[in-house]
Amino acid sequence: MSPLVQAVRRFPNPRLTGLGSGLFCAASMFALACLDALLFGSSLVVYGVLFLPVCALTAVWVRRADLVTAVVAVPIAFAVGLLPIADSDGGLFGRLMGLVTALALHAGWLYGGTLVAGLIVTVRKVRMMSRRAAQQRRRVG
Repeated sequence: MSPLVQAVRRFPNPRLTGLGSGLFCAASMFALACLDALLFGSSLVVYGVLFLPVCALTAVWVRRADLVTAVVAVPIAFAVGLLPIADSDGGLFGRLMGLVTALALHAGWLYGGTLVAGLIVTVRKVRMMSRRAAQQRRRVG
C-alpha cells in the first residue's frame, strides 16, 4: 500500500448526524471567524477561503442518511460565522446591516462553498445508489 493511501486512512472519519453536521459547520465557522478577527483584522477573503474546506469536511463527514442536510447547513454556518467579523456601527440594527452587507458582497464564497458541499454530497449519493443497484443485481442474478 502506498504511503499516501496509508496517510489518508489515518485521518479521522466521523459520521455526523444532520444536526451534528450543522453544529460542526456553524461552530467551526464561528471559531474561524473569531480567529480571523484576531489575526487578520476581520478579513472576509480569509474567512471565505477558510469556509471552503469546512464545507468539504461537512459534506464528507455527514451520515449517508442525512446527506441533504450538509447542503442546508453550509449557508447557515456562513451567516453564523459572519457575526463576529461583519462591520457594524453599533447596536442591533447596525450589526444586522453589517451582516446583510457582508452576505451581499461576499456571496461568491457562500455559493462556492455550497457548490463544493453539493458536489461532494451528489457524488456520495450516486456512489451509494450504484452500490445498492449492484447488490440487488447480484441477489437477483
